[in-house]
Formats: sequence, C-alpha cells, structure tokens
Amino acid sequence: MLSFKGAHFPKDVILYAVFFYVRYGVSYRDLEEIMEERGVAVDHATLNRWVIRYSPDIAVKAHSKKRETNRSWRMDETYIKVKGQWTYLYRAVDSHGDTLDFMLSERRDE
Repeated sequence: MLSFKGAHFPKDVILYAVFFYVRYGVSYRDLEEIMEERGVAVDHATLNRWVIRYSPDIAVKAHSKKRETNRSWRMDETYIKVKGQWTYLYRAVDSHGDTLDFMLSERRDE
C-alpha cells in the first residue's frame, strides 16, 4: 500500500517528517528547520508533497491496525525507578492487556 519507489529520501526520513507534521501541527517551514537540525536538507514544498501523498495511506493503515477497546478495564499502580528516582506508574489496562493510558507521578494518588 505504501510505495516509496522513486523517492529521493529513505523511507524512515519520509515517515518521520509526515508523522512530525501530523502529530505536532508545525508549519512546513518549521518542519524544514527541524529536519535540517537532524541533518536532512529538504525543502518545505517537498514536505508538503510528502504529507499530501503519504498521510492518507498512513491513516488508513493505522486505522485498520487499531483494535476496539473493551468496556472492561482496570487501573494498575506500580512503583518504578525512572532516571534514579522512584515514581508511581498508573496505567489503565483493558482486558486484552493493552495500555489505554498512563501517568507518572512522584506522589501517590494524585
């Protein structure tokens, strides 16, 4: 479904740029600067073409892989070490064991 044939950039670079644009809603010129900081010299017009070309296909593929969540879910609380500091990890988990949402907190029951 996603064909990168004839693309002048690696697949990972294109997907990263499209993801970054869709996820964070930055302008094409800002995205051009972000890509430049990562060592990729790409014009804002090219970024526009990538988003127009690949974002619909990516959305269809992502939607088809997304599973329905159950009405049954539970909260899981655990105490873990993050960067040398003990923190609480709260997770909402459905009956399949998939994480629906999570939160890290320094204090319990926030």
